[in-house]
Amino acid sequence: MVTHTILFTLTLLCITLAGSAGDIQSVFAESEADYYRLDSIMTPKAQTESRAANWKPAPGDLVLEVSGIAVLDDHRIAVAIRKGEIWIMDGVYEEPPKNVTYKRFATALHEPLGLIYKDGAFYTVQRSELTRIRDTDGDDVADEYLTVAKGWGVTGHYHEYAYGPVLDHDGNMWLTLNIGLGLKKEHKSRAVTDPTLGFSQGRWRGWGMKCTPEGELIPVCAGMRSPAGLGVNRAGDVFYTDQQGNWVATNSLHHMREGAFFHHVEALASMSLPGSPVKGIKEIPNGLPFPEALKRMPQLKPPAVWFPYKKAGQSATDIMLDDSGGKFGPFDGQFFVGEFTQASIQRVFLEKVDGEYQGACFPFRSGFASAVLRMDQGTDGSMFVGLTNRGWSSLGTASYGLQRLVWTKKVPFEIKEMRAQPEGFELVFTKPVDRKTASDPKSYKLQSYTYTYHSSYGSDEILPRNLEIENITVSDDGLKAELKVKGLRALYVHELNADGVKSKEGQSLLHPDAYYTLNRIPKK
Repeated sequence: MVTHTILFTLTLLCITLAGSAGDIQSVFAESEADYYRLDSIMTPKAQTESRAANWKPAPGDLVLEVSGIAVLDDHRIAVAIRKGEIWIMDGVYEEPPKNVTYKRFATALHEPLGLIYKDGAFYTVQRSELTRIRDTDGDDVADEYLTVAKGWGVTGHYHEYAYGPVLDHDGNMWLTLNIGLGLKKEHKSRAVTDPTLGFSQGRWRGWGMKCTPEGELIPVCAGMRSPAGLGVNRAGDVFYTDQQGNWVATNSLHHMREGAFFHHVEALASMSLPGSPVKGIKEIPNGLPFPEALKRMPQLKPPAVWFPYKKAGQSATDIMLDDSGGKFGPFDGQFFVGEFTQASIQRVFLEKVDGEYQGACFPFRSGFASAVLRMDQGTDGSMFVGLTNRGWSSLGTASYGLQRLVWTKKVPFEIKEMRAQPEGFELVFTKPVDRKTASDPKSYKLQSYTYTYHSSYGSDEILPRNLEIENITVSDDGLKAELKVKGLRALYVHELNADGVKSKEGQSLLHPDAYYTLNRIPKK
């Protein structure tokens, strides 16, 4: 009787705090884990222990610093690890994963930072080449290592990472190459120098390359600093992520295409090499707002999406397309982008306006055991997440490992899409909204800002402006809200907070913040 009285009193208190019985859910805050469950397959704090309840030690001293993932079937995946090996893991879909087995497939690789499986062979980008690795005698151990493509510079600088590959719809394999930061004399002796601008880097460093099915390596685009993530959308277009630093205002997502220059000027060291599609850059605008720099340098292209620093990550990594047809929740066709420092994942909605990509990023899932470096989608729609934080610190309880993110079949109340309109934005929700809150301008806050394009490390948000929402129209089904906004600015980030919007059932948005990169305002 006492227990019942306490429960009744607590219920009345919740109703009073929420304002109505329909708002009780908003009192009990829901978490990301209610919708996307995180299973630890291997997340050791050290080589001999793990926080995962069903963890079994890996063979010997295996340090599972996952640097590439390739899903093989409905019970096995392959992972590349940074110490230069490929392992086949079986039983990874089990819940809980207590019978995982490990078999080493390949070894003696030079820091592979990507992995795909195609036509019976693995492909990975080592520091100096794209390699094809195959088992020819059926014993599940590689016995054939073939160079598919090479030709970029390696000066010996520690920061010269090479990433990939990913496969586009035409059978080309794409890869990206890090800039070497602060080359010393011994590095410059193995570098190339642009005769006009004077920049020196390893050959094709800071470039995106593609390897044709015939094995021809082609430089495509330039201006990358630390392009740790590659991904392909449903249309077959290739994207990469970059990380904040000198010349790079904040983390960003870019559409890779021929002749584009993105931001890091030292990549122009290779501009005069035969085969370069980037030409004619004779001076660099330094210290200007990014929209102004774009006017001064026609080759400079804006990112499809800026990730505002700390608000949407600090060090972007891998890109994964949700190609599950709804098995991973309501975001089919969108990108997920890994985050190193904050050990989390962001979500990205993209659209084309006047033939160019732009879109919004949203927080998605935090709380991983270590830095998120690689992701791949399982056959059941779940997401395998490879972790390693060597070299830089990250949130989390482990230094490396493998986790699996599983949709619980509950649909979160989220802004599913944020679309540009001639006079504002259209928001698409995962659930019908409460019309009263969704049509109230006080439920939203909107501001815009840009960044400085300069040689300094990163950039503050500059030229901020609060924007007025003049009118809101909610669709009959409650799944859309059209915001008429005064003062849209092309080439600015438009940051939205929709904290006041409730669902029809009284839920608050799981993530009320969205960041739209408005490169082009649609025409009426």
